[in-house]
Amino acid sequence: MAFYTIGKIVNTQGLKGELRVIADTDFPAERFAKGKTVYVTANQPQAKREQLTITSARNHKSFILITFAGLNDINMVEKYKGSDLFVTEAEQQPLPEGQYYYREIIGLHVIDETGTDIGSIKEVMAPGANDVWVVKRAGKSDLLLPVIDQVVKSVDIEAGQVHIEMMAGLDEDED
Repeated sequence: MAFYTIGKIVNTQGLKGELRVIADTDFPAERFAKGKTVYVTANQPQAKREQLTITSARNHKSFILITFAGLNDINMVEKYKGSDLFVTEAEQQPLPEGQYYYREIIGLHVIDETGTDIGSIKEVMAPGANDVWVVKRAGKSDLLLPVIDQVVKSVDIEAGQVHIEMMAGLDEDED
């Protein structure tokens, strides 16, 4: 079963088992809602991944404060400090048409308008207005590919390919 990180427990809050979480998801309201199931591995040797149910969640400064069913004391939750929170693939939020999780994009081959395989996407950056895909190329420096309609023409997850139009000035290694 595949697990995906949705946040990190950074500390406890108070004495009643509340935990401070930094969210790592585009859907914090859905992921940390009362009754939702999450998975956590305590920061202890030989700890196993545990399934926990959220009983409360609220925003506090830059954190989400959550409590889990049956864990209503600081001594019961101390072991989770520094742990990541996960959901399963089945619990992933469906995305609108034309949007993809980073994990779906990384590893795809980039094909230009002439049919040439440019390289594979090794990283996704989100610097501002649009994402930038970092394409690893053989014998050349990485290509920074802006994810805009003028460049990205199609994404085919099943075929493992992204078709692009190489705009002038994108490839700094060209003569």
